[in-house]
Amino acid sequence: SCLATFFLYSCGTSSKFTSPPAEKVTTDNLGELGSDAPKAGEGNPYQAHLDYRSKYYTTAVAEMLRSGVPASITLAQGILESNAGLSELAQSANNHFGIKCGNDWKGKSVTKQDDDKDSNGKPVKSCFRQYDEIETCFYDHSEFLRDPRKYNRYGFLFNLPRTDYKAWARGLQTAGYATSPTYAEKLINIIDRYELHQYDRSTGLEN
Repeated sequence: SCLATFFLYSCGTSSKFTSPPAEKVTTDNLGELGSDAPKAGEGNPYQAHLDYRSKYYTTAVAEMLRSGVPASITLAQGILESNAGLSELAQSANNHFGIKCGNDWKGKSVTKQDDDKDSNGKPVKSCFRQYDEIETCFYDHSEFLRDPRKYNRYGFLFNLPRTDYKAWARGLQTAGYATSPTYAEKLINIIDRYELHQYDRSTGLEN
């Protein structure tokens, strides 16, 4: 359960957040999990990214309308962090954002070497959430950013226009979402290349 309840305002509406927290991967995977994932579309290096967009854009839009997280940001992070759904974690656990179990997780899980260490500083396997449905993974990704306990870190993002994906990308980097100094640039490049920003204008009423 959350330690606090608060309201954020996005697109003129207020949302009350009371969902369980999620723990994010701290390793700088950034979707470039070449050691445990096949390369995206060897014949066409971008085909896997296009396939990811086609497969998950409706889920990302639904999450945007529910949570306020831009669909373009969610899709770009999914492409980057899961190697377009081809990483080991995405394939085995439907976990596209490297979400760790956290203390409150009661669902299925998988273990994988990451950056966790024991009290002696020795590497230990990390617990990651396993999902039966990809929609739940996308939901948890949104709730990670909306977690009341992380309001001081990520709350400002929800005051940004959801169509300003560049500000969102730079805000995530400023907030320390990932350790890569080029994280925002990578997200923006993916969004521009695959025109993911078109989904940020969705109202959910399109045919």
